[in-house]
Amino acid sequence: MNAATGINAYNSVSFESRVMGADPHKLISLLFDGALLAISDAKNGILRKEIAAKGKSISKAISIIGEGLNASLDKKVGGELALNLSALYDYMVIRLVEANLKNDIKILDEVAHLLSELKSAWDTIRPQVVGGQTQLSAPGNSPRTYASA
Repeated sequence: MNAATGINAYNSVSFESRVMGADPHKLISLLFDGALLAISDAKNGILRKEIAAKGKSISKAISIIGEGLNASLDKKVGGELALNLSALYDYMVIRLVEANLKNDIKILDEVAHLLSELKSAWDTIRPQVVGGQTQLSAPGNSPRTYASA
């Protein structure tokens, strides 16, 4: 086994371990991380003129955003906020397709910035289970119930 194969195997096991032990809040955070990493890999692919690697990374980011983040939204419970996030995720997917077609790093940076802002906001809230109900707490605020456990 060469070093690259060993590193890939370690990273795969490490990621699987994080996912297996993660609560739903952490899973969304991991999706943000995965999309950001895929966009970074796509930028590197463009810079190295590795078109296949770039395309694979952009496809991965699109899948994470569309099939992970967007699909995780509960539009009935989340109301207008969920609908707005869904529209933003759709916009990001469209921009990623455009970045792929044009090899445009600025578009990748735009999407990465949007994802980073959302991840930062997501990471400031942390669900807590209190009295059988899941609550969100943000720094400086008292927890608010958002769904039954």
